[in-house]
Amino acid sequence: MLTRRSLLKGLVVAPWLLRAQEICAQASRGSAPLKIKDIKVIATSPRPYLRWVFIKVLTNEDGLYGLGSANCAYLSWAVKAALEKHFVPSWIGKEADRIEDLWQWNYVRSYWRNGPVTNVVQAALDSALWDIKGKRAGLPVYELLGGKARDAVPLYAHAGGASVQACLEGVQKYLAQGYRHVRVQLGGYGGGGFLPPGKGSRPETGFKGQAFDEELYVETISKLFLQLREKLGAEPKLLHDVHEHLTPSAALNLAKRLEPANMFFVEDILPPEQIDYFKQIRGVTTTPMAMGELFTHPHEWRPLIAERLIDFIRCRVGMIGGITQAKKIASLCEQFGVRTAWQEGSDNDPINQLIAYHVDLTIPSFGIQEENHFPEVVHEMMPGAAQIRGGYLYCSEKSGLGIDLNEEIAARFPMADDPKVSDWTTVRGVDGSLVKP
Repeated sequence: MLTRRSLLKGLVVAPWLLRAQEICAQASRGSAPLKIKDIKVIATSPRPYLRWVFIKVLTNEDGLYGLGSANCAYLSWAVKAALEKHFVPSWIGKEADRIEDLWQWNYVRSYWRNGPVTNVVQAALDSALWDIKGKRAGLPVYELLGGKARDAVPLYAHAGGASVQACLEGVQKYLAQGYRHVRVQLGGYGGGGFLPPGKGSRPETGFKGQAFDEELYVETISKLFLQLREKLGAEPKLLHDVHEHLTPSAALNLAKRLEPANMFFVEDILPPEQIDYFKQIRGVTTTPMAMGELFTHPHEWRPLIAERLIDFIRCRVGMIGGITQAKKIASLCEQFGVRTAWQEGSDNDPINQLIAYHVDLTIPSFGIQEENHFPEVVHEMMPGAAQIRGGYLYCSEKSGLGIDLNEEIAARFPMADDPKVSDWTTVRGVDGSLVKP
């Protein structure tokens, strides 16, 4: 007869989990509950275009702390104020081991949910608590998430130029470095679709600057990738970011035209407000779609994944609430054949790069991750930042997230103001109207 005891004995428990449980038990046996003792908010701009807000969560165990990032480049000062005036005081004294409980508590803490400020604040605490738990166990965070499902994390590189030849040379450069996946932009976002200042039919008064024309863009970009594929052959994995500039009909047209180019994916072909049109795109073309850079709410990503309307989810891990939420999204993707392609480039920071890495390393639904290189001063400020070698991302293998923060160096670079920070996100048409995003 099967008894409860014999059934439990027959269960197979992963050795890494037993070891982690043993280490955690040894570390906490006979000691007081692990509590959040204090939190430092550290705002820094190691370069003027980088506006980063970090937290350092101190615990009641001497020397045990965790790091988190609340990176929202376009609302950095609002994030800093939200942490200092609203969230940090409410976190002091909480039990640092209760990651899921604190995630849920933060989710409803401000009543209104899923905004960019509250999401990155939530991610900062979540990441810091995972960092603490890993350090306490003496294991990298990925071991606590289930262990490696792959040996390293492949990245896609960013190539571009003002001509087809420049784009071709950019792709070839990265292929020689070991990358298999390369995103190609013709002169930046919207490049290939701009009319020069003053050109085209313009109103008598008003906007005379560089203007976006979506028909020109569709024509130019589709020809670009057909030429690249002809010259490069079938092996390189080619990607492109539309950056949401297109109307639904133009997006559908571009997706169909790019089908012979055998794209790895086309990113953000629609703005978030028009994601229902992915049904029409899926119905007429096999061009793989990636979406989600601007997503902050489950109502945005859940239907696209569950209805199998996209091939890759492109959220930024810090912008959706951190490791805890990313693991849940990855599990949802696994059920519906969608892969992850976390958006971790541009203004993002080494901590956010690493939290995506630790998730990537452990999930069956992984697809690709975006590359991000940092200036040397950032590596000095944040020892243990991930390294890129041969098109793959590697962590330091230290316990926790594997990264630290030199507060003295960070203090040398106070967080910068930049009143022009949002200008790059908006372009205009020939009539002077705004073009999304």
